[in-house]
Amino acid sequence: MLKGFRLLLLTVSLVCGLSYLGYYGLTRYNLNTDYQVGDVLDSLNGVEIFYNGGVNTNEGRNLSLDGYNLGIKYQCVEFVKRYFYLRYQHKMPDSFGHAKDFFNDLLPDASWNEKRALRQYTNGSQSKPMADDLLVFAPWMFNPYGHVAIIASVTETSIEVAQQNPGPFAPSREIFPLVQRDGLWYIDAPRTKGWLRWEAPTAMIMEGSMEGCVKKNVASKIQVNQPATSLKL
Repeated sequence: MLKGFRLLLLTVSLVCGLSYLGYYGLTRYNLNTDYQVGDVLDSLNGVEIFYNGGVNTNEGRNLSLDGYNLGIKYQCVEFVKRYFYLRYQHKMPDSFGHAKDFFNDLLPDASWNEKRALRQYTNGSQSKPMADDLLVFAPWMFNPYGHVAIIASVTETSIEVAQQNPGPFAPSREIFPLVQRDGLWYIDAPRTKGWLRWEAPTAMIMEGSMEGCVKKNVASKIQVNQPATSLKL
């Protein structure tokens, strides 16, 4: 009986080990030979979206010239943080965390998310999603980190998102249904947690213009740091 138990334990260990190695390889190997990691796939308002190959590929940490952490190249988090930094000169007080960490489940709808310095709306909000909102998706069995994207456009019945690192064969743009029920707006996409919105500083609003927040030469502010050893973004 003891021998049988040991054999079962060994079999389970081997299966788990092979499964882990398979997952590790598939999520770090570029299965799509049409692109190389780092290729530009798309852009939104002048901010480029890069190809990342396997979803867990780690190409090192990306920092701005002033030392702000933009995230691991070319993860989904790196794109959304780089987007807000280049488009609005926005720096998140907490510049680390996986995609799932961008949404605070303890906050009521339309509350201020202090860690991200963005207004947070729950999926099922009185506030309709807007272009440039940061969309957050919850993790699931095959993606423990969650996912983030930028809302590129909004109609009365749908939204289009721009995203980085959705998978080696997934598109950089996706369209999801937008519905209104009982006065609340819902993005009808699996695991949607909600969206976060940049708000212009008071001084900028008083000036009556937001032109100063968007620089024509923002691309020169980005540099690549040494390769990171962790997938924590």
